[in-house]
Amino acid sequence: MLSTLEDPRNLALCQKKLGYAFQNIQLLEMALTHASGANTRLVSYERLEFLGDAVLGFLVSEFLYERFPEESEGSLTHRKSAIVSRDMCIQWSKDLGLEAFIQVGKGVINGGVPPNIVGDIFEAVLGAIYLDRGVEPVRAFLWPRLEKNPLALLDQEKNNQLKSQFQQYCQKNFGVTPYYSVIDEQGPDHCKCFKVAAKVVDIVFPAAWGNTKKEAEQKAAANAMAQLLGETLPYPES
Repeated sequence: MLSTLEDPRNLALCQKKLGYAFQNIQLLEMALTHASGANTRLVSYERLEFLGDAVLGFLVSEFLYERFPEESEGSLTHRKSAIVSRDMCIQWSKDLGLEAFIQVGKGVINGGVPPNIVGDIFEAVLGAIYLDRGVEPVRAFLWPRLEKNPLALLDQEKNNQLKSQFQQYCQKNFGVTPYYSVIDEQGPDHCKCFKVAAKVVDIVFPAAWGNTKKEAEQKAAANAMAQLLGETLPYPES
């Protein structure tokens, strides 16, 4: 097992990192348990993840509706898609250190917890908080993170523009077109994520994860442009 949730100190530390104290601690324990570490799938995080996904979508929609009163439905939809993506859930989960508390069965871990599981846990925790005390504490937990979230100001169109910009930069400065290489992939066939790096000549730029190869390529191009311009990577590997 990756963690021993039977030790109450682990759950106490997890609650401290979340900034939320559960009335029903079993909800948190369930939210942190992968199906491989549970007696049955019904007591794993899967049902809570299903609920948490819906709660996340609602609260992000509410946040964007209030934050951007002059934007159209299409623009709000673009913003929402960026924020509720698996990539963002993975990042939030890692920021909270939830990876250290995930309970999985032996044989699941090989070089670390797969990113898709790390992201699932974040949604499961949202579902657990919602069942514990309702929507208001979930809103109090989530909205401050949305306020600080740079992806609230980005959308897929910008990533497309950055990929085109990166190609033009390479053709002008290196005389070649960049190419992309899949260097890792994780998850089952129906739910894979891909790690892709942009390459040009003998330079390998920082890789990025995506739910599809196309998305990963766009994020890898964004990382490459950021490195070329001396800016902070928008999609760090870890």
